[in-house]
Amino acid sequence: MSESNKPFVVTDRRKFTLDGDLRPDADPSPAKEPRETPPPPVAETPEPPPSPTESAAEPELPEGPTAEQTDQARLAYQATSDRLDTAIRAANPGMDHPPAMSFDQLIQSVYMTTIMQLGGATPEGQQPRVDLMGARQSIDMLAVLADKTKGNLSPDEDRLLDSALFETRMAFLDVTQALARSAAAKAPGTGPGAGPTPGPGRPSIVR
Repeated sequence: MSESNKPFVVTDRRKFTLDGDLRPDADPSPAKEPRETPPPPVAETPEPPPSPTESAAEPELPEGPTAEQTDQARLAYQATSDRLDTAIRAANPGMDHPPAMSFDQLIQSVYMTTIMQLGGATPEGQQPRVDLMGARQSIDMLAVLADKTKGNLSPDEDRLLDSALFETRMAFLDVTQALARSAAAKAPGTGPGAGPTPGPGRPSIVR
């Protein structure tokens, strides 16, 4: 008989009969449980980088004192100042009570500090010593006061502040121009020691 004429053999691989009984010729190996297909991995969404505004944000300032703490500090300061005044007058009989601080005194104090930083308080015959950076900060302080108090000053206070700003700025320009002329006179090419050395009346820069 050729292979093409071989009869088909049907093998029943069911383990149970129609009545639910185990077939005697069934495969005793346990049935394979269907393999569970793992769920596809969920792609994690990366967190967006912080924006430049958030990264450059300034740290939060600490909370300010309460109204009660402010009042207690004011009263304690005033009491200590009064005791100091009493002690000074006791050591210096006839001494007048120091005047209370005012806006005019504040402007005059910053003005005098600026003039000293520009060498204005140098004794005659001595070489002025100039603190340009300190003077610039003092002038900028006057400018901040002018900006923050605009529209809130009396005419006299406004005029005093404008005059202090004008005079200190002009003094700053005079000193910086004098230093520039002194540096140009000592420029390379004139020979070592050929330039004029700072002397009385010529400012020298501190920093």
